[in-house]
Amino acid sequence: MGDRWVVVGAGTMGLGIAYVAAGAGHDVDLVEVDPARGEAAAVRLGELWDRAVGRGRITVEQAGANRSRVTLRGSLTEVGASPDVVVEAVPERVDLKRSVLRDAENLNPALLASNTSSISIAQLAEGLTRPERFLGLHFFNPVWAMTLLEVVVGPGTAPESTDAAIALAARLGKDPVVVRDLPGFATSRLGVTLGLEAIRMVADKVAEPADIDKAMMLGYRHPVGPLELTDLVGLDVRLDIARTLAAAYGERFAPPPLLVEMVAAGHLGKKSGQGFYRWENGVKA
Repeated sequence: MGDRWVVVGAGTMGLGIAYVAAGAGHDVDLVEVDPARGEAAAVRLGELWDRAVGRGRITVEQAGANRSRVTLRGSLTEVGASPDVVVEAVPERVDLKRSVLRDAENLNPALLASNTSSISIAQLAEGLTRPERFLGLHFFNPVWAMTLLEVVVGPGTAPESTDAAIALAARLGKDPVVVRDLPGFATSRLGVTLGLEAIRMVADKVAEPADIDKAMMLGYRHPVGPLELTDLVGLDVRLDIARTLAAAYGERFAPPPLLVEMVAAGHLGKKSGQGFYRWENGVKA
């Protein structure tokens, strides 16, 4: 019998976390207050399981079992008390995350986590009554393919909570790194630096996005270029992270005007169909 999970937010990261947790044998309540987004997440999960079957990675029976483990909920009030793990995966806004985490803590989870990629765990813990159970679990997109899990230890996190997170990573087939609670942690601070500079290079007309990405892939063996990765993560997400890091570290993380303009125009990357690349049915055109 697996742990009982609650994942709050059915966007790209939330549905990915739910997919992986269900695949590891855990029952998952996937909470999404936006009905349209919840329906889209259910469709996407079905596509992922069907694709896994088509590629021979799981059987039809396993896919059916995984589907049965995920229950879509419209509110945290519909979730039973005392889950083993709650992971918050809502947009990178401090006020929103704090509100969700406070409500989630009322369920009395054994482990409470945020999937934040840049916001201080200490900052998010303000208002929690049991900060010793709270830490960061930063998954990477796509969650089902990326083995890295960044475990972010806040100043109030108890050692046993860190140990539980490391054990949880093993059950999910993830390879954890444990980092201190500083804005941007390890991965976002480095990854966003590269992404922002690539965007500045596009604005300066150094090269076309595809050639900038190709240079990093061939010259530095990156599996995907920084601009395509920005499209996959979401330009709006990258903008939120850049603003968080700029507030902490200064102008070197100031978002380029081109990024701000593209987000304002609704060019958010893969999820909107247009970013630095054009995307059709989830495939780069």
